[in-house]
Amino acid sequence: MQRTLLFMAIVLFAAPGHATDDLRGSLTLSGAWAIYPTAVAWAEVFQKKHPGVKIDVSAGGAGKGAADAIAGLADIGMVSREPDPAELDKDIQAVYILKDAVFPIVSERNFYLLELLKRGIKRQILTDIYLAAPPIRWGQVVGVQPDKPVHVYTRSDSAGAAASWAAYLGGRQEDLRGVGIYGDPGLLEAVKRDPLGIGYNNFSYVFTQDGPPLAGIKVIAIDVNENGRADVDEVFENRTQAIAAIAEGRYPVTRKNYFFIKKNAGPLVGAFIRFALSEEGSEIVTKVGASLPILLEERAEVLELLP
Repeated sequence: MQRTLLFMAIVLFAAPGHATDDLRGSLTLSGAWAIYPTAVAWAEVFQKKHPGVKIDVSAGGAGKGAADAIAGLADIGMVSREPDPAELDKDIQAVYILKDAVFPIVSERNFYLLELLKRGIKRQILTDIYLAAPPIRWGQVVGVQPDKPVHVYTRSDSAGAAASWAAYLGGRQEDLRGVGIYGDPGLLEAVKRDPLGIGYNNFSYVFTQDGPPLAGIKVIAIDVNENGRADVDEVFENRTQAIAAIAEGRYPVTRKNYFFIKKNAGPLVGAFIRFALSEEGSEIVTKVGASLPILLEERAEVLELLP
């Protein structure tokens, strides 16, 4: 009788809904605004699967994420740019986790909007706007009068979007000129209010979940082939078009997003990243819509390198 009861107890405890879970502890994630919405969603589902785990996720820019991971202030640093070799030398492993892109934006009240939508902007013009001295004017950008100054906006925080944007233009974030604004939401709002402004934002802050760009802004085409006009495959009027261009590698400011972890990271860190890279994790990425999941073969390569 005692053996029967013991057997029934074991079966009941091992049955679905009563599974054992040896994952215990806490994780802290810090860093990029671009990764933050997806990381929060991953954390919520992971904690439901593993009630003994507590996860705290905070945004503050890619630079903060990298610094916190290096200093041991976060278990995972969220970094939406390419890692610096000097960062990797500090016992850091960069784990490729997501991809997205950075887009140039102007206000829908921009004085030169019709010309901008028709012509797009060449990479060299964007370089002149953000890196040249003295500052370029709108007449030089679109070739029409009246001529007015370009109000340039950039990120004040150490940000993956800024680093990726600067790299595309041939510089570093600290080289970018303009009024520094903290965070993606702040930069977008500053440009939205200014009919002479120009800025750049992460994919997730430009396009709404329903498809079109956020109300009050316009995405300006980058004239990649430099033919003086915005061609159909350079114009992104909705999220679907942008996703296709990012996925196919057609958009020029596409970037990889990373988790920075210590090379001797514990099993809980590895378990969370494996979940993020699982099929369920990829479905969460798509549902949140802030970034794009990496390809299945890319996930397999990353998983082989995890601790």
